Amino acid sequence: MSDLEKFRRETRVWLEANCPPEMRRPMTSEADTFWGGRNTKFSSEPQQVWFERMRDKGWTVPHWPKEYGGGGLDAEEAKIVRQEMAVIGARQPLTSFGISMLGPALLKYGTELQKKQHLPKITAGLIRWCQGYSEPNAGSDLASLQTRAESDGEDFVITGQKIWTSYANYADWIFCLVRTDASAKKHDGISFILFDMASKGVSTKPILLISGYSPFCETFFDNVRVPKANVVGTVNRGWDVAKYLLQHERAMISGMGERGVGRPLGQVAADSVGTDEQGRLEDPMLRGQIATFEIDEAALACAAERAVDLAKAGQAHPAFSSAMKYYGTELNKRRYEILMSAGGVDALEWESERSKGGARARAWLRTKANSIEGGTSEVMLGIVAKRILDLPGA
Repeated sequence: MSDLEKFRRETRVWLEANCPPEMRRPMTSEADTFWGGRNTKFSSEPQQVWFERMRDKGWTVPHWPKEYGGGGLDAEEAKIVRQEMAVIGARQPLTSFGISMLGPALLKYGTELQKKQHLPKITAGLIRWCQGYSEPNAGSDLASLQTRAESDGEDFVITGQKIWTSYANYADWIFCLVRTDASAKKHDGISFILFDMASKGVSTKPILLISGYSPFCETFFDNVRVPKANVVGTVNRGWDVAKYLLQHERAMISGMGERGVGRPLGQVAADSVGTDEQGRLEDPMLRGQIATFEIDEAALACAAERAVDLAKAGQAHPAFSSAMKYYGTELNKRRYEILMSAGGVDALEWESERSKGGARARAWLRTKANSIEGGTSEVMLGIVAKRILDLPGA
């Protein structure tokens, strides 16, 4: 038996023994996601047990170094953990922008002091992060941001506004792009800085979406004093950090298109449409749509595995995450279009008990933002055309 085969067998045994049955069921609401943070609350005892066992194992982020609270696994071992979790339907024990976005940037650009200060808190679920990138006049053209950071001794004093700041009203800290040199070219003079959301001068205002939910916020900075030691990377070279982090953000967002989110579409559709004598969906058109979707869903999963393998081999293309982000978000929008079709008139219910407060309709409306957040689909296609396909005029 090879070392990897032995590791897989041991992983399977450990997961079977330690993952509560309740944590192997599809998630049904936002409460099923554990984000961590200073003010966190567990939605159930099984959720807490599962998180604490994975945290103690180092498997909230199995591929991070042990000295920062990770599992110290290599790429192949971490892949096995993901695969074996998928086999039993295990939920992620911890969801965090610190894991999916900030952590990789800190590992590459952060000082040793910054890594030791923040990474162990991320893996232990003690800190929840938000992202301060977009501004009212700097969305797709992010480098046009105008939030200022003016030098004052050992500190920067930050003034400005961010928008579409996901879960800013729940976050403990923010990783933020600020302009530290107003005279420099647009992509220069930007710095990447970290600070506490409890700092004096920071305020947030939720933005109510058409779905009825408010995952996004406006975030305001009024003379917020932040130590210069909190800059990640080099002052005025924050665009390098920002671009690297965006690769990881887009890869994370693309994951919403992968299979394993709730019950299979065919089963959900059967609840409304019914089945024929062979156990197939009664509606052949819907059957065909679901079959096509599931093929594309499987293709995305294969592309995601390929991306991991290329990264491990040092052959990853920096723009590949843009292709994945485009495909994953468009696929998730298709998923909910099918769910709405399968539900018929009942899927349009908004408040009734039968529809659990319009859960399906609200989720469908929420997906409309998928092709905007993290970079619009149009911008992603432009990056693919220019940097991967090398098309003339792109």
